[in-house]
Amino acid sequence: MANARETSPGKEKLIPRLRRKYPWLDHLFRANEAFGERYGNHYAAAITYFSVLAVFPLLLVAFAVVGKVVNNDPVVIGQIKDGIRKSVPEGLQDLVMGIVKGALESGGGIGIFGLLLALYSGIGWMSNLRDALTAQWGLEKKSLPLVSTTLKDLVSLIGLGLALVVSFALTAAGSGVGRLLLRLVGLEHEGWAVFLLTAATIVLGIAANTLVFLWVIARLPRERATLRSAVKGAIFAAVGFVILQQVATIYLNSVLKSPAAALLGPVIGLLVFANLVSRFLLFVTAWTATARENQRTVVQPPPPVRLEQRVVVESGPGMGAVAGAFGVGALLGWLGRRRS
Repeated sequence: MANARETSPGKEKLIPRLRRKYPWLDHLFRANEAFGERYGNHYAAAITYFSVLAVFPLLLVAFAVVGKVVNNDPVVIGQIKDGIRKSVPEGLQDLVMGIVKGALESGGGIGIFGLLLALYSGIGWMSNLRDALTAQWGLEKKSLPLVSTTLKDLVSLIGLGLALVVSFALTAAGSGVGRLLLRLVGLEHEGWAVFLLTAATIVLGIAANTLVFLWVIARLPRERATLRSAVKGAIFAAVGFVILQQVATIYLNSVLKSPAAALLGPVIGLLVFANLVSRFLLFVTAWTATARENQRTVVQPPPPVRLEQRVVVESGPGMGAVAGAFGVGALLGWLGRRRS
């Protein structure tokens, strides 16, 4: 018992000691604390809900617009579809590609009602996402004008959509162009060439994802952060997202085999993945916001000044004693003059 009491303080001080020794570990702890204090899990749940509601209407409008822009070019649309397929875990690829296929088939006849539904769900999703990101920067939610805020959310939604389209196209095009080049030089069956192509594709995908996360972290919060402070967070998010995809693939393969998944289908997998991505995005934002260069220095005010009235009573001869002493002195002086 005595040994346990002696060693327990050392164990309790282990984590603070490691945090002082390793700044990156201290940064992770501070980010996790900020994530919890700023209701990261609650915001992630709200983002998940709006994401699932908005995914089909947004894809419907997105592919309708892209189809008009590229004149329904099957090569370009195929590259974008391939990029989307690679961005989700294997367990969700069939579901997501089914939604994409339905959006492509219905995109031509979207109509006014479909457009309004997509705008309503998309703006609601973007508004919650921006509020959540703003909260992770430690900024309080302010009362904003409805019209101007809605227009800004719409612009942010369009900007994020364009960034995602460019990211998907770059990822898919890089892989396709690489395979084409290997065929032209006759190296498509060489192991080392295929390995280099795979590595280059991964690097290109991380670079494309970095641009998307940079836009999200730096430009989507209500009060924008500087690009310089968001670059590290974007790189961290891009690399972490690749790892998250692999972890989600393993996790979803086990979840989708459960009895609940047999009843509800892959929608559970979509909810799980959306929640994982939402939490990860908000944690990365909290990690960026808690970096040393983004810490706000709080200047403590000086202590209050207390004004007190003090009455000091000093002991000494009173008026009577002074008068008596004066009288004795006068008497002694008179007697001295008479003797003289």
